[in-house]
Amino acid sequence: MAIASGGAQMTIAGGIREFARATPRATAVIDGDRTLTFGALDERASRLATWLLGKGLQPGERVAVLLGNRLEYPEVAAGIAKAGLVMVPLNPRLTPAESRYILEHSGARALVLDDKLAALAGDAAEELQLTVLCISSGNGATQLGPEYEAALAAADARDPYAPVSELDPFCIAYTSGTTGRPKGVVVSHRSRALTFYLSALEWGLGPGRTSAAVAPMYHGAGFAFGYAPVFAGGTVTMLRSWDPEEFLALCARDRVQSTFLVPTHAQMLRGLGEGAVAKHDLSSLDTLYFNAAALPWPLKQWVMAEFPQCGIHELYGSTEGGIITNLRPADQHTKPGSVGHAWFLTELRVVDDAGNPVPNGEPGELFSRSPFLMNGYHDDPEATAACTTDDGFLTCGDVVVRDEDGYVHIVDRKKDLIISGGVNVYPREVEDVLATHAAVAESAVVGVPSETWGEEVAAYVVLRGGVSVSPEEIAAELEAHCRTGLAGFKVPRRWTVTDTLPRNAAGKILKRELRDRLIPSTKEL
Repeated sequence: MAIASGGAQMTIAGGIREFARATPRATAVIDGDRTLTFGALDERASRLATWLLGKGLQPGERVAVLLGNRLEYPEVAAGIAKAGLVMVPLNPRLTPAESRYILEHSGARALVLDDKLAALAGDAAEELQLTVLCISSGNGATQLGPEYEAALAAADARDPYAPVSELDPFCIAYTSGTTGRPKGVVVSHRSRALTFYLSALEWGLGPGRTSAAVAPMYHGAGFAFGYAPVFAGGTVTMLRSWDPEEFLALCARDRVQSTFLVPTHAQMLRGLGEGAVAKHDLSSLDTLYFNAAALPWPLKQWVMAEFPQCGIHELYGSTEGGIITNLRPADQHTKPGSVGHAWFLTELRVVDDAGNPVPNGEPGELFSRSPFLMNGYHDDPEATAACTTDDGFLTCGDVVVRDEDGYVHIVDRKKDLIISGGVNVYPREVEDVLATHAAVAESAVVGVPSETWGEEVAAYVVLRGGVSVSPEEIAAELEAHCRTGLAGFKVPRRWTVTDTLPRNAAGKILKRELRDRLIPSTKEL
């Protein structure tokens, strides 16, 4: 690893170190009745770093993290970075088999986890001989390794300052792929450090400001917008799990000023009924920013009316591309349906299938180039090459239109990605599980509109000849089958049995047709 000349390297531990010196007694993290100052956060991160290195881990090796939103998440991330190691976030909603695949594919050497989540990784941790550190939940859960607080107390408090280049990976974030296997997105320190600084500029996350970590921090956007406030010298308060009433109470209690939400959060807040938001003192709240799926115009109008004191931003991005565009408050009424202009330091290119630029008003595939782009997919050069160009642009596979003013409007996804409640679901992964059921001849999985979740997962299935069970029975059987191999959010909510699936001349299933209309020969389950 070469360290570039010309000044200090940007790392995600940098902001923690800086504000531990500048404002050591300022509150960095709030988690209910627990708080952590910058001085304590910095020291605890150093202790974790020296503990991991003391176990024989070498800079560049991977440490998996299996935690929900809680006080320890920022210090764990900073500690891994201080040791020159690479974080691999695990989604607590995955099955043990899905978690094991990520642990194996990433080459993880260690695991930091909440002991109440031990069942998701227990067998794999032992069989893969991982170094394990357990944060006690205090409920008598299984301990797979040393207790976190005891280990930190016994560790050296001196910052190891492991050498890290800003282009080195700070994390490998796994996102489902169309092949049915998750892909590991390699994200550099520079990518996220710049994101944190510019997020502070855009959404007010710096010293003296409090932000709420609402989206789960194991997710790319959830981590970026949960860690950025602390990195920039502000305070983050943790919402352990989503509940609209709890969110409003937390914002009032901790005087939250900025927060990141997904459209499903707004939908559930609206679902509380008239007057529910007004019951809480939200006078401190001045900035809301949304991502993950399109914010429908009627819902956005409700948000603007219900939170009139807030500047509303709608941004677009991905784990691979970082933040790509942002529609700022001044444009919300004049550009409904748009995700705005290119974000800081970002170039956009909209092209046809041959790679030629398309004029404004014409649909084309969106490519972006910025310092926020991933380094590539871990151990998957073919997938990396498929979404990048020789001159450094990357595509998420989305089709967009740029209007005459240059504002970007998302038209469709080239890939059949489903975004349900702000979480990505890829149909092929669900279809592969359905294909293992003896009664299923073939299937097609699509996303259908949902008022609550943005999209719901829907499955069309063709049954094998001779299968004679009621629609209700096969639906229950297939749902149970899916739950053995898939996280709950990937399991279809709607089931339709059909005699055939529509195809084009090349034999490919016409999923758009399945989304747009019911097939006359189908029977709703």
